[in-house]
Order: sequence, then structure tokens, then C-alpha cells
Amino acid sequence: MATLPTYKKFGFLLGSLLLILLGGTPLMAQDPQFSQFYANPLYLNPGLTGNTESARAGVNFRHQWPALDASYTTFTAYFDYFLEDYNSGVGMLLMRDQQGLAGLNSTSANLQYAYQLPLTSKLTFRPGISLGVIQRSVNLDNLQFADQFNGTGFNPISSTGEDLSNMQPVYQFDLGLGGVLYLPNAYVGVSASHITQPQYSFFEANDNSYLPLKMSVHGGYVIYLQADNLRTGYDKFGRERSITPTFEFKMQDAFRQFSLGAYLTYEPLVVGLWYRGLPVGGIENVDNNNESVIALVGLKAGSLNIGYSFDYTLSSLTIASGGAHEVSAVYNFRLGNSRKPPKNVRQIPCPDF
Repeated sequence: MATLPTYKKFGFLLGSLLLILLGGTPLMAQDPQFSQFYANPLYLNPGLTGNTESARAGVNFRHQWPALDASYTTFTAYFDYFLEDYNSGVGMLLMRDQQGLAGLNSTSANLQYAYQLPLTSKLTFRPGISLGVIQRSVNLDNLQFADQFNGTGFNPISSTGEDLSNMQPVYQFDLGLGGVLYLPNAYVGVSASHITQPQYSFFEANDNSYLPLKMSVHGGYVIYLQADNLRTGYDKFGRERSITPTFEFKMQDAFRQFSLGAYLTYEPLVVGLWYRGLPVGGIENVDNNNESVIALVGLKAGSLNIGYSFDYTLSSLTIASGGAHEVSAVYNFRLGNSRKPPKNVRQIPCPDF
């Protein structure tokens, strides 16, 4: 019986993982999202940990629906590094998410690891794992209850008879897995977050309230443009000239979402445009499954990448919600002996924004 080549075996394993996880029990969406998903690589897929020739530090800030009281504010910070002698990437991801007037807060810290496995002279597979803890809390000072209202409205000095003793911060273990399969010009990744489905309720008796499994499938293809009369992709100064179509499909319980767009890189300038929604299939009881159109502008200044994007709301919330503003910054730098030339890290050709 003939055996499959190594790269086909790993492609089969990655596809099998996708089918198994997509066939799981439906749950309920809870996670924050980022329009600049490739500027937040460790949040997107642990397989992207340490996928550069240098150390990398980044921050992301997103403010969604700023015109509404039920707005969302999310901040992430990460650091990762490629260990050349071990063909491994290591990193840490921190996230803080605040939802609505009540100040429902979610804080998480994750340690991540990825292994770079060359399958052929061009094809590489990067499996990754994320181990972390999630803390959830609520600002009780912002809560209002029926017994605090009198005939003229809310009485701020009136105490409530509600028992809030159980609403203490909740700590839960979190596990994520992912993998990226890539060539010099193309890549596809699969990631699964919250495999342990951590408890999401402040009340221990509510065993049915948990953070559901989230699946993401993402990829892209780099099309290098004519840079000058002699070169394609990069000019004589090393400035990139390319178009990169990208996509992401994610699901979490009944929630489904698809993003499709492209980056135009003409260093030092990067611009992008995406559609996000669900044009085919739809979500039950949702009349408008189109969510937003996203525009991005970014600047590459040496080792620093800075990006800004705006989500123009297409859903029933309309642009009166204020859309969403997102800012990213990524800085690359060398660690260790600067005279020692880096090994071939086989960088994934995904964008930095």
C-alpha cells in the first residue's frame, strides 16, 4: 500500500482537525473581534507565534459602537520570539475587554508555542498551542436595580436588596490550538479557541453558561507587483510592492462571520478594504447579515508598522452606532548576537496589518 508524502499527511491532519471541530456542538458567541486580524497574530492563531526573523512586540486597540451605551473597548498586547536553535516560536498575549455600561470586564493572559516543521523545500507546517487563564469581573457600582428607583427615577444613594455576594471575579483555564500550512506566496490556517469551554457565569450553579468553542479558518495569497525595471516584489531599496487577497471565516455557536478583502502594499504605505458579514446562508432570525465595510491605512517606518482601520456599519445598527475604530502598532527588533545572521525562519507571507 502506497504511503502519503509527508506534506499530504499534515494537510490531511489539518483538514481533519477542521472537520472535527466544525462539527462540534453549537454554542454562543462571546469573543471580541479585530478587523486588523493579521496585526494581532497571536490572537488569530497560535501557529503564528514567532513567525518572523526577529523579536516582535505589538499592541491593538479597538472601540466598537462608540455612539452607543453598549459599546465595546478591547486592548491586546503581545510579544513573541523565534528560537532558532529549536525551530520554535514562543510568545505571550494579554487581552482586556470591557463591555457596556455595567463594566463587564474580561482579562486574559496566554503563553503560546509554535513549532516550525519544513515538509518540503517550499512547504512548511506550523502547529501551535495556547495555554492561558481568563478572569471575568463586573463593576458593581455601575449596576442599577428596580428597588433603587422611586417615583421620580433612579436614587443613587439607595442600596439594593439584591444579593451580589456571588458576583466575585471568576478565573478559568483556557486552551487553544492552531496550525498554519504555507508556501512562499500562499498560506491557510485553522485555529480553535476555548477548547476547554471555560465557565462564563458568576454563579457556580449555572453550569450551562460557558465560553463556547470558536473556530477560525483564514488564509491569503501574495501577488508581487513590478517594483522597478529590474525587480518584482521589492525595489532596489527593499520596499515591498504587492497585493494580498485575504479571508477569514469564523464561527462560535450560532454565530457565523466571513471577511474578504485585500491589502495593497506600496511601502511605506499600506491600504486595505474588506467586506465582513454573511452574504450566503444567513443567521436565523437576523434580517440583515451584512455587518460592515472596513477600510485600512497603514505605514511601515523601518521596524515599526502602524495601522488604523474604520468599520462602516451595514447592519441594522446603522452607522449611527459610530462604527468601530481600531489602531495597531507592531515593532520588530533583534535579540541576542546582532552579528550572527538569522536562520531561514520561513516566514509566513501574511500581512503585518
